[in-house]
Amino acid sequence: MLRQFYEAGLQVKMITGDNALTAAAIARQVGLRHPEPVLTGTEVLALDPTTLQQRVSEVDLYARMFPEAKLRVIEALKANGEVVAMTGDGVNDGPALKAAHIGVAMGKRGTELAREAAALVLRDDDLSDMVTAIAFGRKIYNNLKKAVQYIITIHIPLILTVLVPSLLAWQYAVLLGPVHVIFLELLMGPTCSIVFENEPMEAGTMQRPPRPATSSFLQLRELGVSIVQGLVVAAGVLGTAAYAIAQGYSETLTRTLTFSTLVLANVLLTLVSRSRGQTLRTTWRYHNPLLPAMLGLTLLLLALCLTVPALQEFFQLQSLTWPQARGLRRRGRPEHGLVRAL
Repeated sequence: MLRQFYEAGLQVKMITGDNALTAAAIARQVGLRHPEPVLTGTEVLALDPTTLQQRVSEVDLYARMFPEAKLRVIEALKANGEVVAMTGDGVNDGPALKAAHIGVAMGKRGTELAREAAALVLRDDDLSDMVTAIAFGRKIYNNLKKAVQYIITIHIPLILTVLVPSLLAWQYAVLLGPVHVIFLELLMGPTCSIVFENEPMEAGTMQRPPRPATSSFLQLRELGVSIVQGLVVAAGVLGTAAYAIAQGYSETLTRTLTFSTLVLANVLLTLVSRSRGQTLRTTWRYHNPLLPAMLGLTLLLLALCLTVPALQEFFQLQSLTWPQARGLRRRGRPEHGLVRAL
C-alpha cells in the first residue's frame, strides 16, 4: 500500500491512538518500512525539543497519541526542515492538520472539523490519490522549469542578433527589426504556455527524491546550461549573418538567412528543451499532440514569409533558392550538434 510513497522518496510515519501492539500489527499489514521502535504520546511529551527532533527522524510508528503529542511530532518534523503532509479524519487530528504544511482530511469519514482544518480533502478516502497529486505536482513543476529554461535560452540569440551588428558596426547594422522580434515573440509565447504545459511526465519522475524545501527554482548549473545553449545558438545565427556578409549577399538576403536560421533554431530548441536528461530520439516518442501542431505552424508561417510577396515586403525578406537553403542547412548542422550535446 505504501510502496508508491517510498518509491517517490517520501517518508511515511504512522500516528495512531491505538496501543503499541495493535499499531505495530497494522503497520506491518500496510507495509510500513520501520514498524519498530514505537513512541507513545506520553513519551513524546516527555522529550525535550532537541531530543524529539532527533527521535522523529528515527521513528516511524507512534501509538497512544493524543492531540498535543501529534502536534509536537509535526512541529519537530518541521523544525528538521521537512515538508510535512498530515492525513487525518477525527477531531483530535485538527491541530496537527492545521500545523502541517499540507493538511489532508478524509472526505467520507472525516469530521467537519478535520475538513475545515485541512488544506486538501480526499473525497473517496483513497491514499493513492495523494500519489497521483504528487505526480501531477512534479510534472507541473518540471514543465514550468522547462518553459523558463527555454525562454531564457531563446532570448539570448534574439537579443544578441539585434545588438551585435549595431554595436560592432557591421555592414548591415539592422538585421532584425521590431516586426521580426514581434514575430518570434508570438512563436515563443504559445510554445511556453501551450506546448510545455502539455508535456507528459518523464519516465523516472516518481522515482526521484523530493526537492529540498530550501532549493531555488533554477539551480546555478541549470541556469548555466541555458545560457551556454543560448550562446551556442547565437553563435550559429550570427555566424550565418557574418558568412552572408562575407559572401557579398544583399541586405535583404542576409536578413532572410539570419531570420530563417533563428526561426529554425527555435524549432530545434523546442525539441531539445523537452528533457534535460533524455536524447531527442527518446523525447520524440513522448505523446504531446500540440507539439507537432505548433512546430508545423511555425514552419508554415516561415514558408509564407519567404514566398508570399506581401509578407516578403512587410518583413523585408526574399525567397531562397535551393543552393542558398542547402547552404543554410549545412551551416545549421554544427549548431544542431552542439545544442543537442548540451
